[in-house]
Formats: sequence, C-alpha cells, structure tokens
Amino acid sequence: MSRRYLTIWFRHLTTDQLAIRKPELKGEPFVLAAAERGRMVVKACSAAATEKGIEAGMVLADARALIPSLEVLDDHPLRGEKLLRALAEWSLRYTPIAAVDLPDGLILDISGCAHLWGGEEPYLKDILSKLRKPGYEVRAAIADTIGASWAISRFGQNSPVIGPGAHIDALQALPPAALRLEAPVLDRLQKLGLYQIRSFINMPQRVLRRRFGQDLLNRLDQALGLVSEPIIPIQAIVPYQESLPSLEPIRTATGIEIALRKLLEIICQRLFREGKGMRKAVFKGYRIDGKLQQIAIGTNEPVRNIGHLFKLFELKIATIAPGLGIDLFVLEAPVVEELSIQQESLWAASNQEHLAIAGLLDRIAGRFGANAIHRYLPDQHHWPERSIREAKSLQEKPAIAWPEDQPRPLCLLPRPERIQVTSPIPDYPPMLFIYKGIVHKIRKADGPERIEREWWIEQGLVRDYYRVEDEQGARYWVFRSGHYHDDEPEWFIHGFFA
Repeated sequence: MSRRYLTIWFRHLTTDQLAIRKPELKGEPFVLAAAERGRMVVKACSAAATEKGIEAGMVLADARALIPSLEVLDDHPLRGEKLLRALAEWSLRYTPIAAVDLPDGLILDISGCAHLWGGEEPYLKDILSKLRKPGYEVRAAIADTIGASWAISRFGQNSPVIGPGAHIDALQALPPAALRLEAPVLDRLQKLGLYQIRSFINMPQRVLRRRFGQDLLNRLDQALGLVSEPIIPIQAIVPYQESLPSLEPIRTATGIEIALRKLLEIICQRLFREGKGMRKAVFKGYRIDGKLQQIAIGTNEPVRNIGHLFKLFELKIATIAPGLGIDLFVLEAPVVEELSIQQESLWAASNQEHLAIAGLLDRIAGRFGANAIHRYLPDQHHWPERSIREAKSLQEKPAIAWPEDQPRPLCLLPRPERIQVTSPIPDYPPMLFIYKGIVHKIRKADGPERIEREWWIEQGLVRDYYRVEDEQGARYWVFRSGHYHDDEPEWFIHGFFA
C-alpha cells in the first residue's frame, strides 16, 4: 500500500483561537505582540489585520501606523505549540499517526484511512468542515509525499487532493518557496529568474548543489518521494487498531454495543490470520463536541474470542457518556501475544472448566483492576521471602513442585513484623505473644524448624520457626531470630495459616 499524507495549514492559528474564545474579536484587526531586542514586534495577526497589510515580524509601531485603532494582545511563546498538539490529538480520530508541524501546521499519515469515509475527498471535506465550523481558517492537501502535500496546501490553486503518482506534475507550477527552502536560497533562485519549480526540477544535481547547496536537493527529493521524510507522531503507533465512523451520531447504549461488536469481529479476524490474541484492548468513542470517551479491558491470557471480550467490555459500557453523539468508534489492542490453535481450543464450549476460570478472573480484573489478582509459583529458594514468585500468566508452569515436607502459611507477610513474646526458656516456643496490641495466648505449638540464609546471597542470623495456635484457634507462623543463647533474642510473626 502506497503512503498518503495530509497536511493542514492554519493560516491564523493563535489569533483564530482567541477569536473563538472571545467572539468580540471576530472580524476585528488585532495582533499578538512580544518584546524583541528592546522593541515590540508582531508575532501573529488576525485575518482582518492581514488584509490591511500587517504581517508577522513587523514592528508594532509600523503596524499601528497602518491601523491606529489596532488592538494589541500579549503573545505567549508556547501558545501555538500547545494548541497544535491539542489539534493533533483531536485528529487522531481520523488517523493513528499525527504529528505537529511547527509553527502552524499538522502532518497526518492517512494511509489506509480514507476509505472509511468513502474516499479521500469526503475524508478531507469532513476534516476541514469540523475545523472551520468553530472558526479556524485552514487549507489542506493530500498527496503521496509530505513535501508535496505541504506545498499544495500552501501554494496550490487547483484540487487539494493529488492522485497517486500525480504529485510531480502538481509541483511543477509552484514557486520555490513551496519546497520549504531557506530565505538565502530563495533569494538566489529569484535573482536567476527561477520562479517556478519546473524551471530547475530537471537540472543536473551537481549544478543545483554548487549554486544552491544540498538543502535544495534534499527538499526536492523529499517532495518528489525519492527520499523518505520521517515524522514524529504525538502518540506511539498502535499496530492493531480498527476504526468505524458513523453517518449519524450514536447516542444509545444499543448503538454503542453494535459498533463494539463490529470492531471486535474485524480485529479478531486479523488476530486469527496472524496467530495472535489480545491481552489488553481499548474502546474509544469520539464525540461530536471533540471530547473522548474510552473504556479498557485486560485478560489473563491471549484471547480472540469475540463473545468473551464483548462481555468484559459490556461491564463498562454504562460508563460511556455519549453526550450529543459519537461519530467515530476506535478499537485498539496495544498488547497482543502469540496464540496457537491449541491454546484457542481451550475456549471451545467443551472446555467448560477453562472457560469458567478464565472468564471469572477476567471479570474480577475488569471490576476491581488487574492488581486484584495474583498467582504465585514456587521458586528454588529455602529462605521464605524468596521461596515464591509471581506468575506472569495462567499458562506459566512452575520449575519445581510445591514443597510438601513442611507446612507453610497460606498468607506470608512481605516482611516479618516484630512481636513481644513470653517464653519459659529461650529455646522453647512462646507461651504468649503480643501483636498489634492484642495478646495471643498459645494453646498448641510445633517446632522449631531452623531455616538458614543462603550464604551465597547474603549473610545474617538464622531463624527458628514455630507453628503456634492461640485459644481462639487461629494459627500463626512465628520465629526467633538468631540462636537461643543470644542475650536478647528477637521474635517475629511471618505468616498466617488457614
């Protein structure tokens, strides 16, 4: 698939935004100015001010000479960049790859996107109509290269949609400034009478390099598509993403569910072809007022079972606020893993046990978060804190079997906690212990079980563990740190038995 790019030029970016926020400025000549080298300089001007001959870079005193009643507002250096980034984020509803083109434009990689709107012309029309509606003055163009699209959007006079392979002809009649060249290069071209790109596009490269430098050749090659031009997206590209625009804004839960199921079918078919399953999915709804609604789910193992995924999303659909309506739905799978045919067979109706466990875990994670579920496996260590590790998935197998020669508590504290103990003699189990201000009188005790540190990992005292039961029947795992003949042995609680 050939690449297609859309560039958008905001002719009066920051002043348009101010006029949108302050309707009294609409249609009035005003400028944004800032101090520069001891004088006030115009940084941006409204469309009405431009028509009167005012331009960015003009000294404010000269601008006021043209329009004595000119209104002047303070310029903020980062205003334009912040606004472009917000507009780029808004444009993600049309393409997953959007970049800021300072100081007044956007670059969108729209390859494979326009067909969802019925073609490139209605696609472009929809974008421009939504930007012009609040009050932005914009021009845009679509072409095979970023350079050609940029040139047509700013200097083109005919159709803004340049068909595949037609960008070379479209560039011929444009001025050299359309190639994004520096001012000194443009001056030299002007002096030599090279007023259009066709005047030098076929000249030998060595001649152009000698007279105008390498920058002209680089820009020309980028516009013609001979050299690729990278862009920096504002968001990381999600390789598994599907979009579904709506002709009419969707406001009902039923409509949202239909869109979700359709997107799940499309993305799961692709996952099936590539032998993968999703571990995380994000469902987004772009409202006509520009606001984004989204819900996300996660699974404990790779899944491409549409029914199961829909049930997980169904728990959260009620949190979507459609407002005046949603006109675009997007489903992303940012985390996918390999999923073999054998693994997928576990989701067959005949395997009810697996379906029940996996479904239960995913629903718990959906309601309470993924951190609510933990699975542990035995590890090859004797020291209790290192004897278990957290599993990454349901399929992960333990390297060793769970030890059964000595009972272990169901709940192990991450760190042993100090307790006060009364014992008849130092090497006997305690008669009672105080934990968090509560006195536990011991009725039964078993031990000691000595556990020493792994000397190749760290040095330290040994532990003598006891299993004790209090008068209420609760059982605990306590230990004495160090040998019993130490002057003041310390006692700790480390776990709770069932």
